[in-house]
Amino acid sequence: MDCKNIILTRNSIRDFSSESIPQEIRDDMIAAARVAPSCQNKQPWRFIFIDDPKIIKKLALHSGFIGTVNFFIKKAPLVVVACANPQDSCHLNQQPYYLVDVAIAFQQMMLMAWQHGVGSCWLAAFNEQKVKNILEIPDKTKVVAMSPFGYPKQKKSFYSKTVSKFAKSKQRLHPKKIVSFQKWDF
Repeated sequence: MDCKNIILTRNSIRDFSSESIPQEIRDDMIAAARVAPSCQNKQPWRFIFIDDPKIIKKLALHSGFIGTVNFFIKKAPLVVVACANPQDSCHLNQQPYYLVDVAIAFQQMMLMAWQHGVGSCWLAAFNEQKVKNILEIPDKTKVVAMSPFGYPKQKKSFYSKTVSKFAKSKQRLHPKKIVSFQKWDF
């Protein structure tokens, strides 16, 4: 796939085959995250790769805001948790940049995975303290996002279809609603 095709075809995957992800692909995912831009090149990101089914199941069943909202990740062969210590980052324009830096690096990881046919699903609906407890993440570190990774199943489950429809996953704003030229004109 070329870059344009990777970007335009990537979508949230919630149904995974049990096929494991080879180390070479994991290495490419890490390499993509490593070279991401960050504020003053601070590189505050830290990624936890989890392929132990027991830990993944624990995250799936005990990390959601409401009960088992993340239960679908239990069938993923890999879950990655993206973290950062805010003190390792810039604070400019009255905002912490660790969130931006981690988001860029994690997105690059997801795009590299998709280059290899490995799908992902950005998760923000989790209880940070529960994730930190399960993975023994220090208090000073923030969990920014997490994602299951795996080869997509050919057939989507009822859950996956429902969530995609509810989230309006295929709908995108018209370019005129997101871009103006020379000045703010929305």
